[in-house]
Amino acid sequence: MTSETSGWYARLDHECPERTQQIEIWLDSWLEATKKGLPIAATLPNNWPTLPAGLLSNPGTVLDHLIARFDAQSDGRSPRGVYAPPARFVDAILYDELRHGRSKKKEPPATLSLAALPPSFRGFAKQINENIDEDAGSESESPEMDNRTISGIPIPFADPCVGGGLFVERILRIHSERISGNTPNERREDTLRLLEGLQLVDSSEVAVTSARKRIVIVLARLGLVDLVGEGDEGKIGLSEAEMIIESNVRCVDPLLGEWPWNEGPMLLVSRPPWLRIKDRFRGHPDGSALRKRLSGQLREFQESDGRTRFSAIKGNVNLYRLYIERSMQLCQKGGRARLVVPSSVLREKSSLPLRKLLVESNQWDSVWSFPEDHKLLFGGSQGVSVIGVTVGEETDVLTSFGPLQTDDLSSGKGLVSDAPFFELERGPWSSWTDASWAVPKMPRSPIERTRTLSAIGKLADKPRLVEDGTGLNPSTRVIKVRVGEVERSSWEDEICEWREGLLPFVRASHIHFEDGRGVIRHPAFDASNVGELEANSSGWSGPKNMAVQSRIACQAVVNPNSERRLVWAVVPDGCVIGNSVSFLDLPPEVTERQRG
Repeated sequence: MTSETSGWYARLDHECPERTQQIEIWLDSWLEATKKGLPIAATLPNNWPTLPAGLLSNPGTVLDHLIARFDAQSDGRSPRGVYAPPARFVDAILYDELRHGRSKKKEPPATLSLAALPPSFRGFAKQINENIDEDAGSESESPEMDNRTISGIPIPFADPCVGGGLFVERILRIHSERISGNTPNERREDTLRLLEGLQLVDSSEVAVTSARKRIVIVLARLGLVDLVGEGDEGKIGLSEAEMIIESNVRCVDPLLGEWPWNEGPMLLVSRPPWLRIKDRFRGHPDGSALRKRLSGQLREFQESDGRTRFSAIKGNVNLYRLYIERSMQLCQKGGRARLVVPSSVLREKSSLPLRKLLVESNQWDSVWSFPEDHKLLFGGSQGVSVIGVTVGEETDVLTSFGPLQTDDLSSGKGLVSDAPFFELERGPWSSWTDASWAVPKMPRSPIERTRTLSAIGKLADKPRLVEDGTGLNPSTRVIKVRVGEVERSSWEDEICEWREGLLPFVRASHIHFEDGRGVIRHPAFDASNVGELEANSSGWSGPKNMAVQSRIACQAVVNPNSERRLVWAVVPDGCVIGNSVSFLDLPPEVTERQRG
């Protein structure tokens, strides 16, 4: 997003500070512009800032951004830096998913072998085979039999976090494009079937109202809804469309509420909120109590049969993990789910129960991975992933695409044909990750990918630090990663410039990777090769008992452009370690063996 575009939202906040009013005015202006066939800039209030060219082409993008800012402010978060997924990104997901359904292999029909029959019977057998082929062809092409519209959209189609209706708008545009060659009556009937097959919910009344209006406006702009009359052979009347949309776009809490429809979705595509419980109710006077109550409700919520709804909760309650598990519950067996989630889901320890659920109870068959430098603004500083799951089936192979760039998105297809990928077969995958089903990061270069996979294979059978009773750790206590004891804000007066007589204070900025090994650049050890960054705040004048024995530091590298993501270095005896440094908490047996 350009600075010009970002500045427009800031000017809008100055002219119209009430965010719900911003959304209402934008939708009303969009509807009026659609009726009159004008650009939306011509129907906006005069006191609104002039709309920049970058926002004229797709009014839905502005609506998504306004709702994202409203949601952030409602939670007490800053609306600055909040973005919605771009339409091109959503289109790639939807086109890829629609191709997935059509590419499923079908068993060939059972026919009679003519060579195995006497000549007098071959005429009858040929006729039987032709009838079988015709029946099989008509069955595969029937949208009713395949739970698809004529345009190829699986129904029911669901989004449990509909927001402003981004995903449903893009699916409606794909639908319109695919039925453009059909008769007017076929277009009308197929659109009605698609609308009746929508299952869209959100816990925000503002989002639900916005999504309903947006769907009507988009259908009108596509020539599928009549905004001023009762419709005709090719268009649905406004009142009929609004009635269907109102019943299929509901305000419901998808996590704690009941799904309003009896039939589960065949296709669920969504971008759940990337929030933790601690991100909710910020600035609210009773925020702490509200967070505690919500966390307890989510952990303890039970179904009518007494089962706990969320079985994959571990550690902090992250809402996107709950939405993934809930999506698996909502879809019918054989249904598909595509979810846009943070890349941390692929590797973090607290997501292990969720990955087990995806692999061992469903068919997790694909994942797209965009690293931290992805240029997708809605991802912020996190990596972006798109997981694809077939509910209730068995995982044999996971195809991991990545690291991807925005240039790998292909219009009308999904990903370009040469997008980097590798396949994780269930057996080796389980061995590599000790059945944690983590998806390893891979370099983009094919040569480097081969080297990385080879290294993973060689290390898979070696003992791990987290395992006890091994050559690395003969004790029965698990080795853990901890951080240094000193928090700089609490010991501000004791941390100073280095000089003789002080204890060395080691921070993360002192640890470097040079010439293939980890080193500590600190003025206490080598004053000749230390920069200003390392020299600052490198001395400790506080209590001497804060000094520790030698430790093995394992420092994460947060720079996404760095090939190395972890640096190992030895911190000598007698140093004080800040909490920006991670180290291995070794059992006494291991420490004694090292010293020996």
